[in-house]
Amino acid sequence: MRYLLLLILFVLPSTSAFASKIAIIIDDIGYRQSDKAVLTLPANITLSILPHTPLGKTLASQAYQQGNEILVHLPMQALNGKAIGQGGLTNTMSESEFKTQVSKAIASVPHASGANNHMGSLLTQLKQPMRWVMEALQQQDIYFIDSRTTKFTQAGAVAQSVGIPLLNREIFLDNDKSWAGLERQFQQAIKLAKSKKQIVVIAHPYPETIAFLTNNLSRLDDEKIQLVHASELLPQPTAATVASKFQLLQDRN
Repeated sequence: MRYLLLLILFVLPSTSAFASKIAIIIDDIGYRQSDKAVLTLPANITLSILPHTPLGKTLASQAYQQGNEILVHLPMQALNGKAIGQGGLTNTMSESEFKTQVSKAIASVPHASGANNHMGSLLTQLKQPMRWVMEALQQQDIYFIDSRTTKFTQAGAVAQSVGIPLLNREIFLDNDKSWAGLERQFQQAIKLAKSKKQIVVIAHPYPETIAFLTNNLSRLDDEKIQLVHASELLPQPTAATVASKFQLLQDRN
């Protein structure tokens, strides 16, 4: 009876005054001293940190201690040929090189529970390299967020085929860093969150973005939208899935 009660509690939806949820990810963190300003944002902001960067480990540890969720921001080859930095993944690498590179990237970002792609408009279109990425993530129990830097991305489909928990970016907040541009995207995020019930927004550690969020995040509460860590948007297991896993544990014992 005790196990049945636990199962019911696990799968029942929680009641909340909020009608929708939004995860805001600040990525491209790790190189600039100004990136430290992300620590002034609320703890329910998710931070994605570039691997092997001068400030990466320190910021990841400090942010984790204050309650932020940490992602590793995996650099991937872009169509424009732009340099992707240390730890970058390209289409010339072998399977073993890919998986070693991903493992080293994760190790360089303490407390990372998920990953998303940095650039990658070329690499995310290629199924085989993305399968290697997902298999490496799976080995370390890391979920994946497709930043969707190209409409032709295969990353999400490959993640699902491998069995990696997956989210997709819906909105980039700060392609236009002007206050008007940020406001326009913020309003779009509110509208989309209300219609889809949960969305992922990606932004960057620009001073303009941090100032805008500092002044405007309170509007989410007014709109009955809850700001949550990205992992809180991952699909929840059904009662059947939980029961199956519980039976498997019982059989093993």
